Amino acid sequence: MNGRLAKKDKVHFIATNKDYFADEVGILRLDMEPCDSLEAGNVGYLITGIKQSKDIKVGDTLTLTNNQCTEMIKGFEDVKPMVFAGIYPMDNDDFEPLRDSLEKLQLNDASLVFEPETSIALGFGFRCGFLGMLHLEIVQERLEREFNMTVITTVPNVSYFAQLKGKSAERISLQNPADMPDVTNIEYIEEPMIKAQIITKPEYIGSIMSLCLEKRGVLQNQHYLSPSRVEITFEMPLAEIVFDFYDKLKSISRGYASFDYHMIGYQQSDLVKMDILLNSEKVDALSALVHRSKANSLGRRLCEKLKELLPRQQFVIAIQAAVGAKIIARETISALRKDVTAKCYGGDISRKRKLLEKQKAGKKKMRQIGNVEVPQQAFMAVLKLNDN
Repeated sequence: MNGRLAKKDKVHFIATNKDYFADEVGILRLDMEPCDSLEAGNVGYLITGIKQSKDIKVGDTLTLTNNQCTEMIKGFEDVKPMVFAGIYPMDNDDFEPLRDSLEKLQLNDASLVFEPETSIALGFGFRCGFLGMLHLEIVQERLEREFNMTVITTVPNVSYFAQLKGKSAERISLQNPADMPDVTNIEYIEEPMIKAQIITKPEYIGSIMSLCLEKRGVLQNQHYLSPSRVEITFEMPLAEIVFDFYDKLKSISRGYASFDYHMIGYQQSDLVKMDILLNSEKVDALSALVHRSKANSLGRRLCEKLKELLPRQQFVIAIQAAVGAKIIARETISALRKDVTAKCYGGDISRKRKLLEKQKAGKKKMRQIGNVEVPQQAFMAVLKLNDN
C-alpha cells in the first residue's frame, strides 16, 4: 500500500500478532530474484523464519514492527468452517504421520482447520473443519493419494450453540455431538440458518419446493427472471444441505438447477442427540444431533443399515438407537451357532438340554466380554443415510 520493506527488517503480522525478521526479499519473475528492498507497487516475496503454517493467514496485512500500525487493510476475513467431521487413522500408530500430512495440506489450503480429539471407538484422531462436503471429500482424497494415508471419516455435522441454564447462563459452541451437555442443563439449542437461492426452469418448481420443504425450508420469495427461468429463495438449516442436498437438487431438475447460499445467523430449534448403542455401549463416532421430528425414522433406517453391514459374531449383537434414555429403534444380529447336539444320537433328552444350556451360558459370557468392530463401510453408510 505504501512504504518500503528491506532485508533484515522486523516484520509484524497483524492477524496473528507475530513478529519475524525478513531473511530475504525479492521480485517474482520466472524465478525468485532476491533484491535489497520492496516498495509500494512491487509484486514480490518474503522469506522469514516461520516454523508453523498457522502463524500466518492468507490475506493478512504486514507492517514494520516499529511502525505500531494495528489497522488491517479491509477485505480480510477469518475462514469459518461450516462442516465438522472426525478424521482417524485406520491404525493408531499412524496418528503422528496423519498430523504431519494435515499440516502439509494446510500449507496450500488455508481453509482447513483441525485439532486433536479422542474417540472411544476409533482411538486418537483429529476434529477437522471444512467449508462444505466437497471440501471434505477433496481433503480425504488428497490424504489418500498424496500421503498414502487410509483414514476413517465420521459423520459430518455443523456447529451449534447451546444456551445453558443456571446462574452463569453460558452460551457454548457444540462442534461434536459428544460435547453436548446434559439436556437438563440446556435452555435451548440454536442451529445455523442459510438463505438458499435456486435458479431453475419453471417445470421443476414443484419438485424443488417439495425437496426444500422436506429439508425444513421456509419459502421466502419466488421471482421470474425470464419466461424460462425462475429464482426461488428459501431459508433453511445448514445441517439439512451438508449431505446430498445438491445431488438431489441436480437429479430432480435434470441438471438445470443452480444453487447458492450464504449464512444468515442462528435460530432456536428442537434438536436432540441420537446415540447408537452396540450391546448397550455407545459408539460416539455414530452419534448425531438431529431434529426431533426426524429422529425416529433416521434411527430405524440406521439400525437396519448397520444390521446389514456389521459382521456376525459368536454372540448376539443388539443394535439400538436412543434419544436420552429412550430407545427409539432396535435390530438384533443373531449369533453364529454350532450344533452342539449333533453328536447325540437318541438317548435321554436331558443330555441335549444340558449341552444347550452350557452353550447358552457360554454365549452370555461371550456377549459380556466381546467387542464389536465397526467397519469403515458402516461410517460411509451413515454419511449417505443421514440425508436419504
